[in-house]
Amino acid sequence: MTTPTLPPFPADRMDAVETAVFARIADERARVRRRRRGVWTGVGAAAAVVVVAAVVGPAVTSSSGSGASSVSGASGGFTEQFDSVPVAPGQDAAGSSSEAVSGGVAARDAATRDIVATGSSTVVVDDIAASIEAVGAAATAAGGYVESSQLGGAIGALPIEGSATGAAASSGWITVRVPADALTGVMDDLRDVGEVTATSVSRSDVTEQTVDLRARVAAGEASVARLTELLAQAGSVSDLITAESALADRQAQLDSDRSVLQSLESQVAMSSLSVQLTERSAAVTADPAGFGDGLSAGWNGLVATLNGLVIGLGFLLPWIVVAGVVSASVWGVRRAVRRRRTAREG
Repeated sequence: MTTPTLPPFPADRMDAVETAVFARIADERARVRRRRRGVWTGVGAAAAVVVVAAVVGPAVTSSSGSGASSVSGASGGFTEQFDSVPVAPGQDAAGSSSEAVSGGVAARDAATRDIVATGSSTVVVDDIAASIEAVGAAATAAGGYVESSQLGGAIGALPIEGSATGAAASSGWITVRVPADALTGVMDDLRDVGEVTATSVSRSDVTEQTVDLRARVAAGEASVARLTELLAQAGSVSDLITAESALADRQAQLDSDRSVLQSLESQVAMSSLSVQLTERSAAVTADPAGFGDGLSAGWNGLVATLNGLVIGLGFLLPWIVVAGVVSASVWGVRRAVRRRRTAREG
């Protein structure tokens, strides 16, 4: 059986096939490059759109939000415009302080800043009850009041009311509120109460919070007033419900801001002073002992030792008697047994 042979392949035909194959490969590579270029171009365009939106979006939102805000009902016919809302002096339409824009609260005069001052002192006194009354009287004379006090007991016990009476205590404390400008004077007067062993004053600047809260309260009051007017002009039930809901929300936020602002202003106006009172320890006088005292102490020790020995002997005597009787009985039995054994062996 002979193997069939293929006819010879023409050289020019081989060249044409190779050329066609290489051309197809080149076309495929070019198509892949164009596809990748298109994908990267789309990604770059999307990234550019995101960057532009991130930069331009907040500015557009803030400008549109400060221009007018609306509260629309289900029917879309009830709108509250805030273009004419009165703005507090020194603030922009968005409720923010113009001072913050032009350099912040740091540009304000130091005398107009809102500072919360808190003082604490430790005083050694002879009479804690009288000292608590003295500190409270000094605070009242300066225009303040006693916030809380305690005479003796553990920290956290219920504060006392009025003057402290009862058994002498080794410690106590009192917390008073005094006008901010009188804090230093009241702390200096503590030297008349006793020996001041430690004192400290801490101050916190809350100007930014108070400025922001005042702006929010002013804007909230204007918003509530405007909503109240629009509530009276509501033409349908849906508009009335929408206005009442918006008014309730704004009023609740306004009450919260007023409460926080009032608390901060109270802390700025009235500083807190905590005084820890410790009773002075009585000095112990030394009483040196002489030879007679030593002889007396030695004799007393000897008598006490002999007394202890006598008591111990009296305690052990019954046990000694019982032990002697038992030992004698055992010895007699053993001796009798030994005699009998000797007699048997003999």
